[in-house]
Amino acid sequence: MAEHAGGDTRQRLIAAAVDLIAATPGEDFSLRAVCDAVGVKLPTLYHFFGSKQGLVDAVVEHGFDLYLGGKAATESSGDPIQDIRAGWDVHVAFGLANPGFYTLMYGKVRPGHSPAAQARPSEILRALTARAAAQHRLVVPSEQAAAHVLVANIGVTLRQIVLATPDPALSAAVREGVIAAITGTGTLRDDPLAAAMEIAAAHPDVLGRTQTTLLIEWLTALAERRSG
Repeated sequence: MAEHAGGDTRQRLIAAAVDLIAATPGEDFSLRAVCDAVGVKLPTLYHFFGSKQGLVDAVVEHGFDLYLGGKAATESSGDPIQDIRAGWDVHVAFGLANPGFYTLMYGKVRPGHSPAAQARPSEILRALTARAAAQHRLVVPSEQAAAHVLVANIGVTLRQIVLATPDPALSAAVREGVIAAITGTGTLRDDPLAAAMEIAAAHPDVLGRTQTTLLIEWLTALAERRSG
């Protein structure tokens, strides 16, 4: 029973910190204010988290749980490039809806420190770029492609948070520029198979999801036969 009560107090402290961060995005929060909201003393908070950074790390973990919950609710199209597009948009939307969380998750930088929770969405992105590479649709290594997408996605999101103004046109332009760079569609239009794959992936509404997926599979098979 005591263990359950301890777990409940820990979650209440995280929830209180979350509320303070959401109320004043980008601003520091007081540990005393967190404790007052829960009705405990500072030693109790230090018991659970060890330090303020420990509490911040727990809040960041909570933020990534929310973020990944939103990504999980997004149905895969079956096409890795299109899923990168959709993932980009989910990322930006989460940041704009939760600027307090987002600035802690990606905007607070300490040299040599990367929150462990950051690895989870990165793994999802790397899996998508690995699939795209397996389909011969990248002109850079899959790890490099994932890094390009991630840093651009974070930059666009932080820019809009700083300006406090959503800019969907900017986001779409940077997204398509990054995709063109990693797929080579901006410079390799002399490759009709690559061009056809990316045009189909960018406009799945033309043929429909099932037909678009089949077309990309056929074009991938042709590309593999040609390269073989």
